[in-house]
Amino acid sequence: MRTYPVGLVPGPVSVEKRHLDRYAENFGSADLEKDFFELYEAVEAQLKSFLLAPNQSVVTMSGEGMLALWASLKSVLRPGDRVLCVVNGLFSEGFADMASSLGADVRSVCAAFNDIPDFEKVREEALSFRPSLITAVHCETPSGTITPLEPLGRIARETGALLAVDFVSSAGGVELRVDDWGIDLGMLGSQKVLGILPDLAMVSVSEKAWERIERNAYAGYDALLPWRRCVEQGLFPYTHNWHSMSALHAALDDLLREGIKQAWKRHSETAAYCRKRLRDMGLSLYPRSEEISSPTVTAALLPEGWSFGRLDEALRQKGVVVGGNYGPLAGRVFRIGHMGTQASPEYVKRGLDILEDVLNG
Repeated sequence: MRTYPVGLVPGPVSVEKRHLDRYAENFGSADLEKDFFELYEAVEAQLKSFLLAPNQSVVTMSGEGMLALWASLKSVLRPGDRVLCVVNGLFSEGFADMASSLGADVRSVCAAFNDIPDFEKVREEALSFRPSLITAVHCETPSGTITPLEPLGRIARETGALLAVDFVSSAGGVELRVDDWGIDLGMLGSQKVLGILPDLAMVSVSEKAWERIERNAYAGYDALLPWRRCVEQGLFPYTHNWHSMSALHAALDDLLREGIKQAWKRHSETAAYCRKRLRDMGLSLYPRSEEISSPTVTAALLPEGWSFGRLDEALRQKGVVVGGNYGPLAGRVFRIGHMGTQASPEYVKRGLDILEDVLNG
């Protein structure tokens, strides 16, 4: 397997050895040991601080970040429920596909992939359609955009809808206030800013969302309902991943000791450095404005005369790996991930120095 000294993909990010070491320990059974239930409670408390969600529950499941999305939708939707999807990228488009596959009546308010939504249009559609759920993606990783969430929270409250947000690629790297902004279901993965392996999925759940979840009583493997009182009852829906929970506990401890606002600042400064370097190389950013560019990932147009395959191979030969793209952005836009362990101007500089050398070579 090839490995690279400078990994700049937008997740999974590089994992520090001291966190990897947690996976090499021998733990007891997560089903039987009191220690694990105490660890789960401690991690939930950390996540509530991390997400600024003191009034919510945070469920942590064993599985990759997509589990959080499916668990959220399946737990609150029934066939025929109305869902309004705010679409400005591949992942928010995917939300609409997922809801449709569950039999929901779906409408989308769309913006260009290099832009953010028109919130007045979203409000008008929500007032007309009266959805039970509004979905959005905070950071559209393929596009490199960041969507303001506070306006969507106001719209959801005005129309009585739940607000479900994928913040897998943003939480911890940009301002996010789950309680204050009215996010009812917030989805997170372990392999981005948290900087551990891609094997945990987290969902912040408001009391309003729990009411819907209990009414629906969805009972699949990915259901959120069994997690509501799992610690109180001393029973998890399945054998949990003690190794990953231990690594998550350590990673969250690092971020909270740094300070969540300082972590936002570190990501913002790294992003600014990355974009200035790219502009100095003559490259163009993909988002229409740097004001809507995400602090966790930079998306740029491929330079003239280069295919992504050629650029990718040239960088790999020099020990650097960056992200390609998908769908209509494939072959047009490449991405540099500066989130979590990669959110350091010094680290990003190593990769950009080599990128500049390759482009000039």
